[in-house]
Amino acid sequence: MLDKKKYLNPETVAKLDNMALRARLVVEGYIAGLHKSPYHGFSVEFAEHRAYGPGDEIRHIDWKLYGKTDRYYVKQYEEETNLRSYILLDCSRSMKYTSGSITKLDYASYLSAALSYLMLNQRDGVGLILFHEKIKKFIPPRSTPGHLNLILKNLEKPEIGSDTKIGPVLHEMAERIKKRGLVILISDLMDSQEDIINGLKHFRHNKQEVILFQILDRKELEFDFNVRTRFKDMESGETLTTEPWQIKTDYKNFINSLQQLYRKSCREQLIDYVPLFTDQNLDIALNGFLNKRQKLG
Repeated sequence: MLDKKKYLNPETVAKLDNMALRARLVVEGYIAGLHKSPYHGFSVEFAEHRAYGPGDEIRHIDWKLYGKTDRYYVKQYEEETNLRSYILLDCSRSMKYTSGSITKLDYASYLSAALSYLMLNQRDGVGLILFHEKIKKFIPPRSTPGHLNLILKNLEKPEIGSDTKIGPVLHEMAERIKKRGLVILISDLMDSQEDIINGLKHFRHNKQEVILFQILDRKELEFDFNVRTRFKDMESGETLTTEPWQIKTDYKNFINSLQQLYRKSCREQLIDYVPLFTDQNLDIALNGFLNKRQKLG
């Protein structure tokens, strides 16, 4: 029997022919593993149900599903699945970094594709914004089946920018998005922390829900370089040649403090913050999204 859960591994996903196949198999692999997750009970028909919560009428509980899962789910109707989501994908040059075979942008693209597939199967509207120093592509959210093909086509080979200016992009999108929905930012966050946090606050001020996925290469955290190394800033082009041990402690402290800053700021703004590494299975990210989606009802 085919083990679909293997398609949660980004290196396995990279070997697939196209983004449509990647999106479908990642989601199918995720669903195959749900019986071991906190979301036990969901199936490929999960779009028609949601977890029972305070205020729901008992008459809407699906008792057949309860018999199978020992959990309460209520039947969900078409008008209840009308969430609008916006995926903001960072395509700046720093996202092309990799210490192995999967770049941060590869991983982020696979995640964006899987999220789009997942949301459209939940009958949610999905939009895609590709950006670097400015917005390069804006696809408004739709919930039609054919809309997925448009999103996946743009995720195949996104245009790479030379610089990152996340803050201004966030402010621009906060002004452009008029209806309340879910904003999903996927980035390595290699830019001004203050500008990014202020941009996220702008969304929250406008009553948008926000989830932040920070994508890093494992080596960007561990910094396990062992010989004299020439480091180059992928965006500014600046270089530094040094013995890694001389800067390792300060560097790791900086990265850890950066993550703590985002974690604290997001908690204060009621934003879901999910740090990810490119060697991690994609179910970690999908769990983060589904947890957020369930909170929204």
